[in-house]
Amino acid sequence: MSAVRQSAAKGTDVVDEGKPDSDEVRSEFTPPLGVDLPAEPEPEGSAFAPPSTTGTSPNTPPGAQAQAWFPAFTPPTGIPVVSLSKETPWPDRMRAMLRMSVTDRPAPEQAAERSEAGPPVPRVLDLTLRIGELLLAGGEGAEDVEAAMLGVAHAYGLARVEPTVTFTLLGISYQPSLIDPPVTANRTVRRRGTDYTRLAAVFRLVDDITTSELTLEDAYRRLAEIRRNRHPYPGWLLTASAGLLAGAASMLVGGGGPLVFLIAAIGAMLGDRLAWLCAGRGLPEFYQFTAAAMPAAVFGVLVDRFGHYLPGTSTIQASAVITGGLFALIPGRALVAAVQDGLTGFYITASARLLEVMYLFTGIVVGVTLVLYAGVSLGAVLDPQQSLSTYENAPVQLVAAMALSLAFAVLLQCEREVLPLATLNGGVAWTVYGVLHQDVGMSPVAATAVAAGLVGLFGQLLSRHRHASALPYVTAAIGPLLPGSATYFGLLGLTQGHLSQGAASLTKAAALALAVAIGVNLGGEIARMFLKVPGPVPATSDPARRRAAKRTRGF
Repeated sequence: MSAVRQSAAKGTDVVDEGKPDSDEVRSEFTPPLGVDLPAEPEPEGSAFAPPSTTGTSPNTPPGAQAQAWFPAFTPPTGIPVVSLSKETPWPDRMRAMLRMSVTDRPAPEQAAERSEAGPPVPRVLDLTLRIGELLLAGGEGAEDVEAAMLGVAHAYGLARVEPTVTFTLLGISYQPSLIDPPVTANRTVRRRGTDYTRLAAVFRLVDDITTSELTLEDAYRRLAEIRRNRHPYPGWLLTASAGLLAGAASMLVGGGGPLVFLIAAIGAMLGDRLAWLCAGRGLPEFYQFTAAAMPAAVFGVLVDRFGHYLPGTSTIQASAVITGGLFALIPGRALVAAVQDGLTGFYITASARLLEVMYLFTGIVVGVTLVLYAGVSLGAVLDPQQSLSTYENAPVQLVAAMALSLAFAVLLQCEREVLPLATLNGGVAWTVYGVLHQDVGMSPVAATAVAAGLVGLFGQLLSRHRHASALPYVTAAIGPLLPGSATYFGLLGLTQGHLSQGAASLTKAAALALAVAIGVNLGGEIARMFLKVPGPVPATSDPARRRAAKRTRGF
C-alpha cells in the first residue's frame, strides 16, 4: 500500500511505497494525517484576573497596559496602600477607610508585630463592641461610632471587618479570608446617659489604640477605669446648674429683674428633683420629662395670679418663667444627633432618634399643658407676647447666654477645662444671632442656622486641636439658640383655643430646631473640608495607583 501526504515544507507529493503509515496503534478517533485541526479554545477567564490588553501599543510595558487602557479595573499587582497619615486625627482616618469597600482598605500595619499567632479575634471584637457601646450611649453619632470601632479592630490586626451601628444595637463581623466563615458579635445598648467626661476619655483611649502599641490588656484596664469613674460633678451642683440655666433663659427672652431669675431657677430645680425621683422609681423618660415640666408651669401660673403681691410687679413676667423652665428640658442633644445621622446616611438610627425626640417633646407638652389648663380654669391670664416686651437689653442677654451655655455644659458632665471654651462658643453664637436678626433684619430661622453653623465650625476646630469629640464644645453652645419661647407660645395658643396661632408657633419651633441641627452639622463638614484630611496618593505619582471608592460607589 502507499500513502500520499502533503509535504509541509515544499508543498510536493511524497510517495512511500510498501511502508506502513506508522508503527503506532491508531484509534478511530484520531484524525487522519493531512487534516488541519481546529485551534484550541482559550482558557476560561476569572473575575480576579487582569483584563486583556489587546489593542495596546507594542511599546507599552506589560504591567502598565491594563492600567492604561482599563483604569476602572483592579491593577494586576493589587490595590496599593492608601496614604493615611497618623498625624491626622483618627476620626478622619477611620472615616476615610469606612467609606471604602472592604477590599480597598489598606492592611493593618501592626498585625504581625502584635502577636505571632495572629490577633485574638474574640477579645478584639469584644473590646471593640464595649468601646462602641460607651460612645453610642454617650450620644455620639453613628458614623463616628463606626469609625471608632473600625479603628480599634484595624489597629489590632483585623483587616476584613465591618461594624454596624443602629440606635440600640451594635454589631461587628470579621472574615479572615474569602473562603473562611465570618465571625460575628453584637451588643445591645441598654442604658444611655450623658457624661461627656467619660466620652472624652473613650476618645483618648481610641486615639492611643490607633496610634501606639497599646496591648489588649492595657486597653481593657483603661476601659474598666473609665467605666468605674464617677461623674465629675455632684448631684447638688447639677440641680443648681438646672436652676442657673432656667434663670438665664428667662433673662434671655426678656424676663427682666432678679426676681424673675430667682423664680425660674426655683421652678427648674424642683423639676430636676422630680425627674430624679421618677428616675429612681424606674419610670421611663417620658414621665420624667412630664414631671420636670410641671413646676415651671406652676410657678408661671402663680406669678400671673398672685404676682401683684410681690415687689416689682411691673417687671415680673409669667411667660418668661415658663419659657426658662422649658429651655432646660428641650432635647437639643438628641435632636442634633438625629439630624447628623440622617445627613450622613444612617437613616434607621436617625429615625429612631427623631422618634425619641418626639416622645420626649410630647412629655414636655403634656406636663405644661395640664398645668396651663388648670391655670386658665382658675382665672390666670397669660399674654403670649408678654415675654417679648423687654427684648433689647443686649449686654444682659449676652451674659445670660454665656451663663446658659455654662450651666448646660455642667449638666452634660463636660470636663472642667472645656467649660470656658463652651461658654465662649455660646456667647459667640448668641452675638451672631442677635446681630443678624435684630440689626440686619434676617429671619429668625436663617439667623439661627448661621449662628449654629459657626458653633459647629468652632466646635470642630476645638475638637481637632484637643483630639477629642466635638459634642462637648457644640451641644452646650447651642443652648441659647433652642426654641424655648416658640414652644411655649405654641402650647399657650393651643391651651387658649387659638389653634392656628398655636400650630404656627409650634411649626416655627420645629423649624428653629432643625435649623440648629443642620447648621451644627454643616459647620462641622465645612471644617473637615478646609482642614487636612486623609486621602489616597495622587495618581500622577504612580500610574499603578488609583483613588479609593467614594461613599456612593461601593463595589
